[in-house]
Amino acid sequence: MSAKPGTVDDELVGAVWPVTHPGEDPVLYGHVELEPKGAFEARSLQTFRLVYTVGRYGIDDTGAIRVVFRFVGDFGELQTTNPTGYNYVTATASNGARIALEFRGTGGQRPWFRALTAQLFGGYLSEGDTITIVFGDTSKGSPGMQMQTFVEAGFEFKVLADVCAVGHFVPLPESPAVSIVPGRVDRWCAVLPTLRRPGERFQLGLKAEDRWGNPTDRAAGRFRLEPSLPVDGLPETVDYPLGERSMTFENLTVAEPGTLRIRVLDRTTGDLVAEAGPLLVRAGAVSGYWADLHGQSGESIGIGTSRAYFEFARDCSFLDATSHQANDFQVNNAFWAYLNRLTAEFHRDHRFVTFPGYEWSGNTPVGGDRNVYFRTEGRQIHRSSHALLPDRSDIHTDAPNARALFEALKDEDCVIYAHVGGRYADIGFAHDPRLETAMEIHSAWGTFEWLLTDGFPLGHRCGVVCNSDGHKGRPGASYPGAAKFGAYGGLTCFVTNELTRDGLFDALRRRHHYGTTGCRLHLDVRATLPGVGTLYDRDPNAFPDTASRRADEVMMGDIVRTDATEATLSIEVAHGAPIERVEVRNGTEVVAVLRPFEAAELGSRIRVLWSGAEYRGRGRQTNWIGRARFGGSAITRFERINRWNHERLLEQNGSDTVEWNTLTTGNFAGFDAWLDEDPDGTLEIATNLGTLSVAMRDIGLDDTVMEAGGLARRIRVFRLPENNPHRELHRTVTVPLKPDGDNPLWVSVFTEDGFQAWSSPIFAFR
Repeated sequence: MSAKPGTVDDELVGAVWPVTHPGEDPVLYGHVELEPKGAFEARSLQTFRLVYTVGRYGIDDTGAIRVVFRFVGDFGELQTTNPTGYNYVTATASNGARIALEFRGTGGQRPWFRALTAQLFGGYLSEGDTITIVFGDTSKGSPGMQMQTFVEAGFEFKVLADVCAVGHFVPLPESPAVSIVPGRVDRWCAVLPTLRRPGERFQLGLKAEDRWGNPTDRAAGRFRLEPSLPVDGLPETVDYPLGERSMTFENLTVAEPGTLRIRVLDRTTGDLVAEAGPLLVRAGAVSGYWADLHGQSGESIGIGTSRAYFEFARDCSFLDATSHQANDFQVNNAFWAYLNRLTAEFHRDHRFVTFPGYEWSGNTPVGGDRNVYFRTEGRQIHRSSHALLPDRSDIHTDAPNARALFEALKDEDCVIYAHVGGRYADIGFAHDPRLETAMEIHSAWGTFEWLLTDGFPLGHRCGVVCNSDGHKGRPGASYPGAAKFGAYGGLTCFVTNELTRDGLFDALRRRHHYGTTGCRLHLDVRATLPGVGTLYDRDPNAFPDTASRRADEVMMGDIVRTDATEATLSIEVAHGAPIERVEVRNGTEVVAVLRPFEAAELGSRIRVLWSGAEYRGRGRQTNWIGRARFGGSAITRFERINRWNHERLLEQNGSDTVEWNTLTTGNFAGFDAWLDEDPDGTLEIATNLGTLSVAMRDIGLDDTVMEAGGLARRIRVFRLPENNPHRELHRTVTVPLKPDGDNPLWVSVFTEDGFQAWSSPIFAFR
């Protein structure tokens, strides 16, 4: 067992986080101080007093100062009109000059998009005069300023000055900052991998999270570990001391096949605190290794340091693999060299795999977002542009569109993902099957199945990956917080023979992986073919000379040619929560829906879900404002599904009504209501996007759907058992094969706790 450092970071120690910038002389442009100093709890209410002292130049009439904050920050929206509301801000000048305050979410330059401007009118300021800005001014009844929901060592109040009233804001050389620290424990988390072979080493991770998902050092406990199988190296008891952010128990093994779940019990009360698993211990050629290969840090648009990013992935998310993916137009050569040194430093075969790489961040008209992963360090970065890089000495190495990127990397030992972030990838504009092996269909930005399915009619043969694309320094456990990120970050499980770069690259190139919206469930999908098919090692459309062999059974991601008219899929799912359904698909067609329960088992539990997005671009967030009334029935129990932002409305109101104001970005949210049911009653749903009325007796196993336009926007209503005990499902399904083109055979899993998973398709063609 090894215990990880418990403080949020050594960097958090100290009252102020001074950040030096290449700004002008403070004697000329002025300086700034912030009170109070110190560390403040995530999402707490605070008041800060920022005092800017004018420098030798003075500030002319209509000149201004600007306080800017990082784009990713989800602190409360600053406002100047409601003195009794949250986040009220005031500004005064020491000489009585009038100041106009304006806050804009995109008022600054990336990554400092969020900007408060204090502009002088009808006066000027001389050297030594001051402007005082009060954030969260409580003098007229405001509760204060809402801090951001996530931990940050240095939450910066970056100040710029336009002293000559010319619209040119000069950064001051030092920006004051405070520390954001986690709150008290909200839940304990225990984490296991999902597939290992008998005798193969694995780890158990244990941590406590606050309400917003930050690992907190404010938790302590004395626990008993209760495994369902004998585990060599696992202690019977654990003392979790105050001050830890996480603990890992490494070099564990299970000798015999079986399914391992580990219950974490309070030694004093006997209460179940957390449960880890399932970990399926199976003899065979492969294991499953969990990764979040897409996120970034404060050196680009996120927060925190890249070193802290890798430490979090390894020590607090208990990942097997990760990569840092900074926007290329912010990666200067020194930082690229540093990232390569970091990946080499953190990489450990059979324990923690890292890949050097970057995000190629071209605009959608020239191909859109791609992730590039190299097998080895020291490779040339080919950027989409030098948009934010003043050094243009290597601009000749740029790849200004996705086609040029594929050409530049054609001889590199690398793989590429397409993904959807602010920009989205246009896979019709450019796709190279030799390099682009996967589509990222879920991240903190939302869920994007269309990025994969758009490729089916184009003949693309890509696997499914899910990552966080996280900006908050929490790869592998990326909560969306209170900002426009609408989803919990995803994870990918690589099914391969060993935890090495070679092993993961082999899985990537064969598409032997599956993705989830953030949970770690076991998923196995295999196809059995009547007769014998031809299994290809690589895509024969891209590699005509690829090796092939005869096979009558193939796994997810495989490409197989067959004379058969049908395939039998064997599907196995195991999860920590009950399974709601599994959709079996051939391309975009759902050919079967599997449930672990029958219609006769349904009870008085009604599930209401809303999902979808506005469109494919940046403004994809759909706000759902609605009310559901169960006429004639009383709600006896109510549970939310995927309400990631605790401040958005999703509440029971009265005995028969639920109200909500939430958002989706391609993903889904909703609730379960257990009813004291009147079979003659009616469920009435009214939303800003449409209405639905359905008799209670007509709500059954199959979905009742209200379509709401946009991008797959809809509300679904269906019935579930009172209690569903089924956490495992193993079924076989026969799927007809179409005679022309590919048959992409894949599944999507929905779990009762709100997660989703997708297998990479088996590409069968006749």
